[in-house]
Amino acid sequence: MNQMCNRTASTPEPQVSEEAGPVIELTDKAASEVLRLMKAENLSEHYLRVGVQGGGCSGLQYSLNFDTQVDQLDKVFDIKGVKVVVDLKSALYLKGTSLDFVQSLTGGGFKFINPNAAHSCGCGSSFTA
Repeated sequence: MNQMCNRTASTPEPQVSEEAGPVIELTDKAASEVLRLMKAENLSEHYLRVGVQGGGCSGLQYSLNFDTQVDQLDKVFDIKGVKVVVDLKSALYLKGTSLDFVQSLTGGGFKFINPNAAHSCGCGSSFTA
C-alpha cells in the first residue's frame, strides 16, 4: 500500500552556517562599508549575496549585491554583523577569500582577495580558477 505524506510548502528561516566557518571573510573596512550602505539605503532586512558567475575577461567574475531571498541550498554566515549569503557553486570558488574595501585617490570599492584564483584581470573583478 502506497501512502503519501502531506507536506505544507513553507520557506524555512535561513540558518546561519557554522560547521566549518565562513566561506568568505570580510575585513573590518568591508564590513563597515556594507553596514553603512545598508543603513543609508534602509536595507535592514537584506543579506549581502556574494557569488561567482561565468563572464568577465578571465572567465569568471564576482557578484556582490543585496538580496532578500535565500534559497534552501544557500549558505548563510554572520560575519562582523553582516548576514552573508553564498550559493553552493560559488562557495567552491570563494573558499578562503577575503573581501576588503579600499579607497584611493581615483575612487574606492570592494576588492576580492582570492587564494583560489590562478589568474586575475587588471580590474580585479574577474579571475580564472
